[in-house]
Amino acid sequence: MSEHVDVVVVGSRCAGSAAAIALARRGRTVVALDSAAFPSDTLSTHLFFPPHWAELERLGARHRVLALDPPLHTRGGLGSPGVEVVGDYSAYDGIAAGSCVRRPGLDLALVETAREAGAEVRERVRVTGLLTAPSGRVTGVRFAGRDGGTGEIRAKLVIGADGRRSTIARLVGTTEHHSWQNQRMMAYAYYEDTHLDQRHVAMQWRADDDLVTVFPCDGGQLIALLMPPVRRAAEFRAGAEAAFDATIDRIPAFGARLRGCTRVSKIRTSVSHPSYFRHSHGPGWALAGDAGHFKDPVTAQGIRDALRFGRLLGEAAAPYLDDEHALDSALAAWEDDRDRQCLPMYQWANGLGRDDTVSPIEDVAYRWFASRPGGPTEILDVFSRKRSATEVFTPARLARWVSTAARDPRVDRRTLMRTLRRDVGREVQRIAEFRRFEHRKAQSHRQCFDEPEPRVAQDYGPASAGTATMARAPRL
Repeated sequence: MSEHVDVVVVGSRCAGSAAAIALARRGRTVVALDSAAFPSDTLSTHLFFPPHWAELERLGARHRVLALDPPLHTRGGLGSPGVEVVGDYSAYDGIAAGSCVRRPGLDLALVETAREAGAEVRERVRVTGLLTAPSGRVTGVRFAGRDGGTGEIRAKLVIGADGRRSTIARLVGTTEHHSWQNQRMMAYAYYEDTHLDQRHVAMQWRADDDLVTVFPCDGGQLIALLMPPVRRAAEFRAGAEAAFDATIDRIPAFGARLRGCTRVSKIRTSVSHPSYFRHSHGPGWALAGDAGHFKDPVTAQGIRDALRFGRLLGEAAAPYLDDEHALDSALAAWEDDRDRQCLPMYQWANGLGRDDTVSPIEDVAYRWFASRPGGPTEILDVFSRKRSATEVFTPARLARWVSTAARDPRVDRRTLMRTLRRDVGREVQRIAEFRRFEHRKAQSHRQCFDEPEPRVAQDYGPASAGTATMARAPRL
């Protein structure tokens, strides 16, 4: 027998719970389905910046997450050989701290908040198919439970919030109109954290082509995350512990932070996690969170964007669920707004996620920010999305850094010029992608869904808005 609700949300973690909360609070009947049982873990970097807390506050889940007693990161920093850039976070909506919260507790807190708001969350249930009208409009889902039971739910809207390998994205036949293959893999593990005086600091270090981080998290633990070049994947496949420990030994500051800490988990890895934008709406359906858009995890923006745009999707759809034409227009506007807000960070993350060594220009930039009052906070503000990257990494500053590097007798001039030419070329490519983003998106949409007429182009403003200059920012 069929059930009838306003909205079915497939996936009940960050984006799915956020959408369900927003819809239920506006009086809509919502059923959220998830193949997992909560609490449960999922592959994730789970670093918070101040905007993460602001989104949790808007959803009404912040108090539940704080009850997990995660350490508040009032300072953040990054380092390369011989220099560390460490500073305070600026306040975002009155919140001036980040954190790191393990996914079992975080996701359960969101599910409990969704249930409190009035959404029904069903666990251990997977979607097996879509219901469609003769016109092709999606009108619901078929599902199967782990107990063997099956059923179908009819709805005015189906939201796929089921991750990078989204079942809903596959069933509706949507495609990626922009993508970028990651150049760095991930490997991470949890440690008991014995350095109590450092639990308020989130740190990243780079050395040669290594990139590593330490984020203190709830449960008295920390997460040690490595992002080596993908070409080292064979080392981790052959022996993850040996490869992990060898990386620690190569970076003295990283090793010092972990000294005396005991690894308490297995090492988890991800080798292939490309970034993309997918077409994220159609008649009767929408994609939220990683199902619709994913950016390189080097910038730790995934959870924030899942919470934000899951919530905004629910808010956009709720008033129009009884009018198909108005609903489709609202979904289109929501997707365009998401892309406008996320494209600059997507491009910046792609640049920061390259497997380069620390360049002479970057080395100078590290030292310049470390010596400048408020310099570290300027960089942190980019990750908190309080400032665009072009406000911090300006052409004038680039010229200063290049000039300083050129005067340093330790810097090889040929290496410096190769780096400059490389970065100029990358910047030209980035600007071209930025300017053609909406055109390529519309062209791909017509090919994917057989649209006869082009969509109206979105004005994204100046091509450099919100993105880094060719002197790539130090990573965090």
